Amino acid sequence: MERTLSPTADRLLPQVDGRHETLDGIRAAAALMVLFFHVATETGDSLAPGVVGGLLGALDLAVPLFFALSGVLLFRPWARAVLDGGQGPRALPYLWRRAVRVFPAYWVVAVTALLLHSRAELGLRHWLEVVTLTFPFDTDPPWLGTGPYGLGQMWSLSVEVSFYLLLPLLALALTLWARRGPTVDARGRRLLVGLAALVVLGFAALVPQFYPEARAYMHAWLPRALGLFAAGMALAVLSEWARREPGPDGPVRRLCRTIAASPGICWLAAGAFLALNATPAAGGRFIGAGDVWSSAVDSATGIGFAFLVLAPAALAPRPTAAALPLRRAEAWTGGRWLDSLLRHRTVQFLARISYGVFLWQFVVLYLWRDFTGQEIFTGSFLLDAVPVTAGTVLLAMATHRWVEEPARRWSRHHGPGSVPKRAVAADG
Repeated sequence: MERTLSPTADRLLPQVDGRHETLDGIRAAAALMVLFFHVATETGDSLAPGVVGGLLGALDLAVPLFFALSGVLLFRPWARAVLDGGQGPRALPYLWRRAVRVFPAYWVVAVTALLLHSRAELGLRHWLEVVTLTFPFDTDPPWLGTGPYGLGQMWSLSVEVSFYLLLPLLALALTLWARRGPTVDARGRRLLVGLAALVVLGFAALVPQFYPEARAYMHAWLPRALGLFAAGMALAVLSEWARREPGPDGPVRRLCRTIAASPGICWLAAGAFLALNATPAAGGRFIGAGDVWSSAVDSATGIGFAFLVLAPAALAPRPTAAALPLRRAEAWTGGRWLDSLLRHRTVQFLARISYGVFLWQFVVLYLWRDFTGQEIFTGSFLLDAVPVTAGTVLLAMATHRWVEEPARRWSRHHGPGSVPKRAVAADG
């Protein structure tokens, strides 16, 4: 079981429970990156030769951030159980919470997009594929690109849902492997070895994607992204392992403390991965473009970028004070800039509505282009990004208030693992 730590020691160890505001801030940044990437692609700016076009095209590294974030936050309870030798989370309550989190808001956006753009072109089968998020598995769809018009970004949500469904089985396999270790350190090492195997499987998935013939649609399937989820899961293991490591100051605790105190170095290294991703070495500027080697580079840069962006936040101790205002010089010194930036109230607001920002962006983008009469690959990124972002944020606010939050409150008292309202009232 978890060792009892003194309050002083606890303040030096990674935060592993409660709301993690710095990770929420990264989620907000990732949502905006995806939005700007899609605006830049539609205007053609991300396809232009040169440094600016390459960097705009590299904004799709937001997708690895989303996948790694899921790995960090969702695998923690299982990592904790393995290291403690205890019981992991029950699968049905976990899956129920994930379903309620994902589908109500998604259904609102999906039906809206289909009614606006595709109701005459798609039959019942394709509607069912969209509603169940299984449309990326249609290998001969009637739409162009990664999804129906207005839903092109949802392939990554389908990958997320596939990971949600697979995670209990992955956790079971990792548990059976890691529990053969007789000590906390041995179990922690085995968990990391198992996650390294997932990374290898992710790269191995490139083989059937390209041989004996190229199958671009496999880019939108979970096996290709296993290494990205594993990067986040490794951070969950390190954070939980640090709190259970024997001895007063073991190597895992020192590693976590060093990374948490070095956000600048980590983000500079992440910037190097982003720069590499912006080059032709990582393939073309469209999703799934390239060959097996450039796709391997694309996967490697995604793993490195996501791990290094998340690591100083995921391994940081729980904040003991409010974030410093950005206008104060102290907010930018002593390694406090990451906390001050990601916990800023504007960033936290965007974090709360980030799911809606992800969902609505293409609907708003295409409505704006219809309104202005712009054709594909025309317009200006700077001029289009402002109205599209504003419209997306407004719809995301509405969805968060009237769909996401009511669904979350309802799920507390309904479904597997919920607490009936009668029981809550009796306890009160």
